[in-house]
Amino acid sequence: MKKLLALCLTALSFVAISADTKDDKQLLAITQFVSHPALDAAYKGIVDELAELGFKKDENIEIIYEIAQADQALQTQIAQRFAGKKPAVAVGISTPSAQTLKVAAHEQFPIVFSAVTDPLAADLLKNKEAPEGSVTGASDSVAFSEGVKMIGEFLPDAKSIGTVYNPGEANSQAAIRELEAVLKEKNIKLISAPAARSSEVLDAARSLNGKVDAIYLTLDNTAISSIASVIQVCEQNKIPLFTVDTSSVADGAIAALGFSYYEHGKETGKIIAKVLQGEKIENIPVKTMETLELHLNPKAAERMGLKISDELRKSAKHIIEK
Repeated sequence: MKKLLALCLTALSFVAISADTKDDKQLLAITQFVSHPALDAAYKGIVDELAELGFKKDENIEIIYEIAQADQALQTQIAQRFAGKKPAVAVGISTPSAQTLKVAAHEQFPIVFSAVTDPLAADLLKNKEAPEGSVTGASDSVAFSEGVKMIGEFLPDAKSIGTVYNPGEANSQAAIRELEAVLKEKNIKLISAPAARSSEVLDAARSLNGKVDAIYLTLDNTAISSIASVIQVCEQNKIPLFTVDTSSVADGAIAALGFSYYEHGKETGKIIAKVLQGEKIENIPVKTMETLELHLNPKAAERMGLKISDELRKSAKHIIEK
């Protein structure tokens, strides 16, 4: 009996040691609203930067990663599951992901966001310079004035610009208001086509045909994740397509003035590392990308009825020749 008790105690000790060993790994819970090249690149940048800073997956940190596939109900469920695990840091890639994490967390653990255009409009925090709660991160905000200027170099006589957006995303609502204000200063009309889900993007883009001189997509997750539908409409009807998302240029948009989402992810990774090292959220201001790059796709321009000048080619950081 004593021997059996000793064996049981030994086994329990082994389990406890194993649990402690596992607990030595800090848990990083990452959720992403939808899979598309920009957000996927941000995730990769996060993981790569953390590894460079000494936080390596399956060595000293455990990473769980779930994508909601543009389903808000599923996104909420993921956030609630993450909250039950009480991670060292939870990461929301996109506005809906960060918002649901904040609601589920009740400030029990820190949240770092990535690919959020307007964290103030999304009610994630109130002070980007000194976050007052448990949330900070990296914003992908880009000044629309620069994007509109870019479009003007292609279409100096444009009178109306169309866009497809999800009215249910705070990110997108804020972007539409800002873009409309910028275009109004140029005496250009903005025509917005709502698409609450990916399946509605094709019809939304079609509704702009005959009404606009070009289509300009913001960083709306619904539109960008279904950009193939927008490209189809633009090629069929010779409507020039421009975006803020640089990865969309390789897919078939004419041009984008933005930044690398992989680098954006790396900036997010630096913030996560600070939190894992014990830095207080209030001491970590929101990071924004400062350097913009022009990406061009001359073949896409031809398919949409435009020709890219040599001057624009020279100013481009990346030219997609396919």
